[in-house]
Amino acid sequence: MQRDPVTVERFYTDQSGPLELKLIAAAGGLKRLIREPTVNRPGLVLTGFTRYFAYKRIQAVGNAEVFYLKSLSPEDRDRRLATLFSFKMPCLVFSRNLYPDKHFLRAAEQAGVPVFQCPLITMKFINLATLALELMFAPRGTEIGSMIDILGVGVIIRGESGIGKSESVLALIERGYSLVADDVTKVTLVDGKSVLGTCGEATRNHMEVRGIGIINVAAMFGVKSIRSEKQVDLVVTLKAWSDVVDVDRVGIDSEYVKILGIEIPHIVIPVRPGRDLARLIEVAAFQTKLKASGQNSAKELNDRLIARMAGDKKL
Repeated sequence: MQRDPVTVERFYTDQSGPLELKLIAAAGGLKRLIREPTVNRPGLVLTGFTRYFAYKRIQAVGNAEVFYLKSLSPEDRDRRLATLFSFKMPCLVFSRNLYPDKHFLRAAEQAGVPVFQCPLITMKFINLATLALELMFAPRGTEIGSMIDILGVGVIIRGESGIGKSESVLALIERGYSLVADDVTKVTLVDGKSVLGTCGEATRNHMEVRGIGIINVAAMFGVKSIRSEKQVDLVVTLKAWSDVVDVDRVGIDSEYVKILGIEIPHIVIPVRPGRDLARLIEVAAFQTKLKASGQNSAKELNDRLIARMAGDKKL
């Protein structure tokens, strides 16, 4: 599990499009760290109250702050700006396309605090930026295995090289399911309770098929064959039949594997010539979907047999 540092530069690079951010001052401060995944409004600090100032967050400046500064005398304004920029803030964002005056820009440049402009209304910017920051701050990792979406069930397929992962994924794509990642799946913990799988931008839409090479899945099978991200619901491990000591023939006991601290249902499928691996993975995904809805076929059969044996004993 890892958490990459979130800098102002990274936030600007990732969100300049969605949030329509425009850098207008202190480009030299883009390496500043954003230490908390949310947004603050600095109104109280501008009035002189600094005790609970959340300076580690991105600061959103709206109409209230702009017009309050305009109402101050030049001496008071300079004093309040000096107080504001005495804190090591990551950056400031002026919403509603508001533009800071020359005094504000000069203070920001002297302190090395980047200033951005955004056309969104203040609350919309705060909401969208907070969602983006939560995702950027989320723990991340990688899982060695391909991922595919089978009717809404996100399945990571693992196994040793040459065991048949790519062939199984290709067969599933041919049946109308969607590829999320090939060989290496990037995972992110979302809200501390679910794991989101995706792939790197460089390899998106592509997969390697042994003996053929790299293929463009979207070009070959259509855009419906690709999905950019999906929650991880199941991990399937393909193992050679001889390596599986105890083959589960009933499936009452559920197995789990931890990804970023979250337990994900896990199924081991023994591999030997003649087995339709794609069909077995497909059925495993359907079974996971049924269990999630509260239906456990193995437990239902077990309960029925126990009830039958109890009835026979009474006779």
